[in-house]
Amino acid sequence: MSQLQAILNYQKIDEELYALERELSSSKERKEYVQAKKFLMSAAEKLDLLDVKAKQLEGEVAALAKKAAEAEETLKDFSNVDELMENGADVAFYKKNALALLEQFKKLKASLNALIATINATDEEYKKLKKQVLTMQKQYKEAQEKYAAVKDSREEERQAIEARLKEAKKDVSPETMERYLNKRKEKIFPVVGQLHDKRCPYCGMEPPLAAVNKLTAGSTIECDSCHRILYGE
Repeated sequence: MSQLQAILNYQKIDEELYALERELSSSKERKEYVQAKKFLMSAAEKLDLLDVKAKQLEGEVAALAKKAAEAEETLKDFSNVDELMENGADVAFYKKNALALLEQFKKLKASLNALIATINATDEEYKKLKKQVLTMQKQYKEAQEKYAAVKDSREEERQAIEARLKEAKKDVSPETMERYLNKRKEKIFPVVGQLHDKRCPYCGMEPPLAAVNKLTAGSTIECDSCHRILYGE
């Protein structure tokens, strides 16, 4: 048996395994399992980001507290303003400082209100996401069990196909088998095909004439477009 015929025979059996894999991957159970898994992974990232944001907000709160303390210290300068005024202190100076302090308090209040709103929104978002995570964790476990049950129900069939593939593999050289399996890992299937009207039967690409001319009985080339293994017409 030629290597070409051997690998084509292997691929014919492998087609049954490929169909089984496709059926499992497109099953409702797997879709629900993958969807739940993706949500939990993205939720973990979001929770980490919210933790970082919470620490940033904590820093902003500390900064505002410091500014408020400084403003409070400045207020102490006005505690004996009446006495200073009686002693001839400049009224305009204290008026200017008082207005500046008032403006500072307005800005502090606006910053505080905005910060409180952000903290509340972040806290609400965190609580909502945590609740969703708890719900999805339960759904994920159920989906995982259902998908595992579906796979188990086809396990005997899969093993039977793989046993036939193991037998067919004996007729294929290690080099040819490695080349085929590498393509298979890249999710290319069918891996091997026959040129049709001098074109790849899968993507329609026409291989270079020089490559086609090198084809002899049992030899192969690779499609430059879809990277499948091609043999002559």
